[in-house]
Amino acid sequence: MTAAESSGSVVRRILLGSQLRRLRESRGITREAAGYSIRASESKISRMELGRVSFKSRDIEDLLTLYGVTDEAERGALLSLAKEANLTGWWHSYSDVLPGWFQTYIGLEGAASLIRVYEVQFVNGLLQTEAYAHAVVARGMQGASKAEIDRRVALRLERQKLLASEHAPRFHCVLDEAALRRPYGDRDVMRGQIQHLIDISERPNVTLQVMPFSFGGHAGESGAFTMLSFPESDLSDVVYVEQLTGALYLDKAEEVAQYERVAAQLHKDSPDAADSRDLLRGLLQLT
Repeated sequence: MTAAESSGSVVRRILLGSQLRRLRESRGITREAAGYSIRASESKISRMELGRVSFKSRDIEDLLTLYGVTDEAERGALLSLAKEANLTGWWHSYSDVLPGWFQTYIGLEGAASLIRVYEVQFVNGLLQTEAYAHAVVARGMQGASKAEIDRRVALRLERQKLLASEHAPRFHCVLDEAALRRPYGDRDVMRGQIQHLIDISERPNVTLQVMPFSFGGHAGESGAFTMLSFPESDLSDVVYVEQLTGALYLDKAEEVAQYERVAAQLHKDSPDAADSRDLLRGLLQLT
């Protein structure tokens, strides 16, 4: 199975879940009643509709019957979608070090056609060198074994292959200057990381901007976030906000619109890619 296929399974789960939700709501059926029909709880229906769990064909068949879907072609299409949605992602082999809430993100990241990021604490994971990533992970997981740290770094490096893949997404990152001034690792690690940013920013699918201290206060006051856009017209943009022990996945139109405005303002106010590279070169001389 290719990375694109395994990432696509996450998108298919979300698409199927949203279709099941629309069918249920159009019939005026509660989540509780839907859950009862498949011998499950209301919360299980909620997780299914959000695309957070795998699907059993029997459950889908029973729900479609409850929702009055009798057309064989429509039933067959949804059941096929359920089968495709249950494919195991490549990241499953890292489940020993991968939180459940982050597995969904990796699948969405791999399926996105456009990824927009704002970072303030450190360099975004898709742009980190191995040495810098090791320093970041070690700092965030003090007390963890060397083996666990190495596994997490390996996972991060595996994710980075996305930007050089055949169907690589467009990647637009705004880094606050604070992320570049805050040292992780020694001087050589930071110099290597900054040089890597200069190099990778030359890729045609990568746009890197640096929001300098000199600009003062700016639109990214709420902190780091990631926006994911997909080629599937049925799938809305998703905003990912990571927290200490979990993450938020925001897809309501009004919430996404607010982040859209912030992202657009950050892109407008930050120096363009060429000027940002000059800023990086200046930092490299100071490091």
